[in-house]
Amino acid sequence: MTIMAGILMLGVLVFVHELGHFMVAKWCGVKVLKFSLGFGPKLVSYRYGETEYLICAIPLGGYVQMLGEGGGEQGEEAELTAEEKRRSFADKSVSRRLAIVSAGPLMNLLLPLLILPISFMAGVLVPSYYDAKPCIGYVVSESDAGKAGFKANDCILQINQQSVASWNDGNKAFVSAAGEPLVFRVEREGKQLQLIIPAENNSLEGMQSLGLLPAQEARVGGLAEGMPAANAGIQKGDLILQIDHQQVASWYDLKTIIQDVGGQTVPVLLERNGEQLRVELVPEQRDGEGDYLIGIAPQQSSEFKRFGFVGAIKEGAKRTWELIELTVVFVQKLFTGSVSAKNIGGPITVVQVAGQAAQTDLSAILSVLAFISIQLGILNLLPIPILDGGHILFYLFELILRRPVSIRAREMAQQVGMAMLLMLMVLAFYNDIVRLWG
Repeated sequence: MTIMAGILMLGVLVFVHELGHFMVAKWCGVKVLKFSLGFGPKLVSYRYGETEYLICAIPLGGYVQMLGEGGGEQGEEAELTAEEKRRSFADKSVSRRLAIVSAGPLMNLLLPLLILPISFMAGVLVPSYYDAKPCIGYVVSESDAGKAGFKANDCILQINQQSVASWNDGNKAFVSAAGEPLVFRVEREGKQLQLIIPAENNSLEGMQSLGLLPAQEARVGGLAEGMPAANAGIQKGDLILQIDHQQVASWYDLKTIIQDVGGQTVPVLLERNGEQLRVELVPEQRDGEGDYLIGIAPQQSSEFKRFGFVGAIKEGAKRTWELIELTVVFVQKLFTGSVSAKNIGGPITVVQVAGQAAQTDLSAILSVLAFISIQLGILNLLPIPILDGGHILFYLFELILRRPVSIRAREMAQQVGMAMLLMLMVLAFYNDIVRLWG
């Protein structure tokens, strides 16, 4: 179901992209021969008017084939009648060809402006700490942050001289700082100090990947059936106050205390609906080895935010611009070597993320669609022959040189572009497989 949902969501984005090419081509009077979702052997074919509509076996893209475009029997060197030539892509002005080629990526970049406001009007569920002041609840001792000297209750004021008012601000600041040392200005017990995390860090994955965790009370949000906590009568919503007479100040204290206790019977003091009660349990190991567990998960505090029509449009536009900016910065850092190529994800990752979102709620589905749509749009604008950006580059040269780039030169460039794209796809698939089997 995850795979099918992911492929369906990816298909929506491909359809939107190709629809952009199709609509502008029609508006410019170009004859469209084929409109295909997917590549390879065709599964479904239907002709309506002068265009054949296809669904093909490999759901990793699509194409719009126009009269007088590229090579082949009906390409730009084909012998056409006067009427066909008038409706040929090659016969259109450079500005019209630019418009047709640019329309696909532009549709992907504009789609979030339509769907994100719907998401914000439907309502979004966000962790409460996202908009809270970035004060640290716990520092993982062996993490980048732990080695840099961070401590619980530190409050982050700046990252690389950029003011940070919330956890969300902190995560956004990391993208522009990717590949560089992270210089934090931190407030600790009323004093300010500077802490530095070296450039070799995982900041692209957010503050938590550095070992900086938000405050989290020891309230039970989930229980595993057949495990000690559930068997002892602990319920969702219970707040754990003590284990074996040791005070539990936060969720992060639990692991250490439980490992210290081991496999002994221990009393647990809980708070439930304003009243205190005690239960007893025995932590257990899986298959007799590894960490001792009691089978609970934390309750994540979250807020449900819903916006009116105007507010949703503003918030959608703001979020769209943030996603575009973050993606452009990421691509720039990738090409300069500031960001590792390990961060590149391929179709497997896209299908996974989209499929998981499809099984949640409307807001998550639309948010993921917007995120992938922007990445698809910007990827296609890269000046690599065979991508839309490569064609745009050819037409810009034509505007400057006052003559088209020769077919031979374009074919050679496209072969190079195909090789580059194949290498990129191999790398992306490799990264996907490594993550999958991680």
